[in-house]
Amino acid sequence: MEAKVITPRLSVAAQIRPDEVEALAEAGYRAIVCNRPDGEGADQPTFKEVEAAAQAAGLETRYIPVVSGKVKDEDAVAFGKALDELPGPVLAYCRTGTRSVTLWSLSQAKTLELTDILAKAKAAGYDMSGVVRRIAAGGKTPVDRADASYEVIIVGGGAAGVSLASSLLQRKHDLDVAIVDPADIHYYQPGWTLVGGGVFDAGETVRTMASVIPKCVHWLKAAVAAFEPKDNAVILDGCRVIKYDRLVVCPGLKLDWDRIEGLVETLGKNGVTSNYRYDLAPYTWELVRGLKSGTALFTQPPMPIKCAGAPQKAMYLSADHWQREGRLKDIEVAFYNAGPVLFGVKEYVPPLMDYVQRYGIDLNFKHNLTAVDGPAKTAWFTKTDEDGKTETLERSFDMLHVCPPQTAPDFVRLSPLADAAGWVDVDQSTLRHKSFDNVYSLGDAMNAPNAKTAAAARKQAPVVAQNLLYDMGHTRYQAHYDGYGSCPLTVERGKIVLAEFGYGGKLLPSFPSWLIDSTKPSRLAWLLKERILPPVYWQGMLKGREWMVKPERLPEARVQ
Repeated sequence: MEAKVITPRLSVAAQIRPDEVEALAEAGYRAIVCNRPDGEGADQPTFKEVEAAAQAAGLETRYIPVVSGKVKDEDAVAFGKALDELPGPVLAYCRTGTRSVTLWSLSQAKTLELTDILAKAKAAGYDMSGVVRRIAAGGKTPVDRADASYEVIIVGGGAAGVSLASSLLQRKHDLDVAIVDPADIHYYQPGWTLVGGGVFDAGETVRTMASVIPKCVHWLKAAVAAFEPKDNAVILDGCRVIKYDRLVVCPGLKLDWDRIEGLVETLGKNGVTSNYRYDLAPYTWELVRGLKSGTALFTQPPMPIKCAGAPQKAMYLSADHWQREGRLKDIEVAFYNAGPVLFGVKEYVPPLMDYVQRYGIDLNFKHNLTAVDGPAKTAWFTKTDEDGKTETLERSFDMLHVCPPQTAPDFVRLSPLADAAGWVDVDQSTLRHKSFDNVYSLGDAMNAPNAKTAAAARKQAPVVAQNLLYDMGHTRYQAHYDGYGSCPLTVERGKIVLAEFGYGGKLLPSFPSWLIDSTKPSRLAWLLKERILPPVYWQGMLKGREWMVKPERLPEARVQ
C-alpha cells in the first residue's frame, strides 16, 4: 500500500488491508476514511474489518462509500465534513484513490483555487479534468449548457491572439470569432528592452485592448479556468461555459517570479529590476544611469523563456552606456546563465563573444539564480558541474537584472491539452493539436521547438489561420510553419545582430546578406528594430497585414 500525499492533512491510497493499519498508525496517521462500497471486488476486505483494525491501533474511522463514477454533491459535502471533524493526518482510500481525490477536490472547491486543486491532485498522480466544471462551480453539479457558443474561440489577446483574429477575418470576414482575455491593456513587449536602455518611453509600448481587437470580434473579458476539449468547451471564471467549433490557445506564458526566493519582495527596489515587466523596465534605465561603480549582475533561467536573447540585450545596452560614459572600468559586469551556451544558434555566438570581450563581461554558465536578499544586496546561484553535482554560490551586487523562470499558464499546464512538460501539444508544422483535431495553438504556450518571440507569432498566425479555415472547408490548402523566429540582439546603442532562424537552428534571413548580414552587428538592423518594427507590429501584424509572412503551402506528403 502506497499513500500519496495531497495536503499535509490528507493522503490517499488504493484499497488497504487490515494488516496494514498498524503501520499506518506508526507512520503518524490518526484517522481513516473509506470511500469504497463493500462488495465492489471479490478480494476486498469489508469496512468493518478495516474499522476493527483501526480501533485496535487507536485510529478513528469514517465510512463514506461512493459508487465508481457516481460521486454526488452530497458525498463531497460529507467528505469535507469528515476532514473537518477527524483528527489529522487522514488517510482516505478506495479502489485506486481516484474517488477519494475527487471527493477532496469537490469538497475544497469553495476554499482553494481551481488551479491549486488540480495541481495538488496532479502531483499525486490523479487527473481531475473530468470534474473541473464541478470544481469551478464550487463543488456543485452545474447545469450542462453553454452560456454562449462561437465558430472560433481564441484564448489570449496578446500578439498571437489578436494577429490570428485579424488574419482569420482577412480570409473570411463573416467568421464568428471570440477572444477571451481579462486584460485591459495590450503591450508591445519587444519594446521593453529599449525602454530599459533609455531609447523608448514605456508609454510607447501600450494600447488599450479594446483598440487592438478587431471590431467585429467578440471580446470576452474573462479569465479561463479550464478546458474541456472532449466537450468543445472552455470554462471561464465563475463557471461560465462557452462552446466552440474550433479552439485556438495562445495565452502567452507565466512569469514565475515566486520560484526565486525573496525576489518578489525586492523587485523594483534595492537595485533589483527586470525588463520582463512593463513597470520595471524604466527602473532598469534608472539604475543604469545611476550606477557609477560596483557590480552589475544579469541572469538567465533555464529554458524555455520568451525572447531568449533579452537577458543579454539588457546587459549589452547597459555596458555600452557605461562604456560611453567612461564608467565601465569601474563596474564589474557578470552574466549568470542557467544554460550551457551563450546563444542556442552557433552562428551568432562569435559576434556576441566579441561584445562580451569588448565589455569585459564575466560569463558564468550552468548558474541558476535561486534566491535574492534585496536589502543585503546579495544573490545566490546554484552551480551545476559537468557531473551534475551542485553547489551554492553567493554574490553581492549593486544592480541585479533578473530574467524570471517561465512556464505555461496554470490553466494550460494542468489541462488535457498539455504535454508532460505542461505546454500545449501540437504538430510543429501545422500547429494543430496532436490529440484534438479542432484545437490549434501558437505563440509562447505551445510546445513546438521554436524561439518564443513576437516574430515567431507573426509568422505562425497566418499559418494557423490558413489551416483552421482549411479544416472548416473555407480554404484550398494547408500551410506549413518552418519554426521561424527572430531575436534582434541589441549589442550596443545603434547596432544589432539580427538573429533569424528556424527549426534546428537553420538560418532563415529575411534580407540578402549585402543589405543585412545577420551574423554581424548592423546599424540598419538597429533602425529596423527602433523605427520600422513598432509600426509593423501595430499597423501590420495586429491588423492581419501579412507583410513578408505569407503562409507557405504544406508539402503534399504532409497533408493528412
